[in-house]
Parts: sequence; C-alpha cells; structure tokens
Amino acid sequence: MKKKLDHIGIAVRDIENSIDFYTNELGGTLIDRYRSEAEGVESEIAIIDIEGDRTELLMPTNNTTSPIARFIKQKGKGVHHVAYHVGDLDQALKELETKGIRTLEWSLRTNKHGRRLIYLNPADTEGTIIEYCDYPELKS
Repeated sequence: MKKKLDHIGIAVRDIENSIDFYTNELGGTLIDRYRSEAEGVESEIAIIDIEGDRTELLMPTNNTTSPIARFIKQKGKGVHHVAYHVGDLDQALKELETKGIRTLEWSLRTNKHGRRLIYLNPADTEGTIIEYCDYPELKS
C-alpha cells in the first residue's frame, strides 16, 4: 500500500513557546489548536503548516496519565511520532497483520478532523512510534 508522510508529532513542555518558535522563527502558520482529554490522548495540540508540511505540537494536559507526559519523562521533549497517510486504514491494518507488525490497539480513534489513526507498536518498528492514518471523507 502506498504511504505518504502526513505529519510529524513533537512532544513539548510549553506549547506557547513552541507555537512562537514554529510560527515566528520557522515561518509556519498555526492552522488549528485544540485540547483533547480523551483517554490515551490528554494533550493540547497545535497544528502548524510550513509550506504544505504539517507539524503537530503535543503538550500533555495531565502529567500522570497523558502518554505525552510519559514520553517526555522517559525521553525528553522532541519528536514523538511520524505519521503516514495510507489510502485505507482498514486495508493497511490487514497488511500489517500479515507481516506480523502489531499495533497499539487502544490508540485506534477518529480525531476531531475526521482523521482515523492508530499507532504501530514501537517494538516492531525499530523503536519509532509510527502512526498510520486515513481520511475517510477523501475516499472515492
């Protein structure tokens, strides 16, 4: 299945400073900002567009249960995940299964923009958190 880079997720401690850096220093545009208290997310998210490429800034809203808080505690701030757009998430999941690549099933969800997503198990991806996502409204 064809994959295309969708966005990079960056774990941050201070979203205001990070937005300032990405917009003023890198010339990006803040295109959305929202807070999700959903279990397994618990983050404030800012989406930055830099000439068509997107970066998600992720700041934990709960320092004990947020996976972003755990990530920062273990690894520090920085790149959290790399997301790839796949044409059909259901088909991509079947392909992963045939290859023996596991997912973090609890992470399967649809975000506020209608993007369906799931994280692949880092134990099967050379230690990198990889997100697969699709946009069902774009399917023909």
